[in-house]
Amino acid sequence: MVELTEERAYELATAAVDLAGGTREVYRNPRHPFSRDAKRDYVVEGIEIELRHGEISSPAIVTVAGWVFEIHDEEIELLVRPPKRRPAAPAE
Repeated sequence: MVELTEERAYELATAAVDLAGGTREVYRNPRHPFSRDAKRDYVVEGIEIELRHGEISSPAIVTVAGWVFEIHDEEIELLVRPPKRRPAAPAE
């Protein structure tokens, strides 16, 4: 997995949302959870990005290398940071 800063992940997430038509297009056009186009994958600058349209009970989200952003009507907001790696325990 590629390690990115929050700022860089946000830029890539925004680029993917723009490819999908923008925040309003994604936010205001929910998909049925079992439809074929409820999830779309994009590659921006060699990095895989997953975009999921929302539905009544779940938000529209875009995921970039562990960073998860919620897509609102006019903006994208950080929802979850990737887990931090714990240092290895010293050998005894």
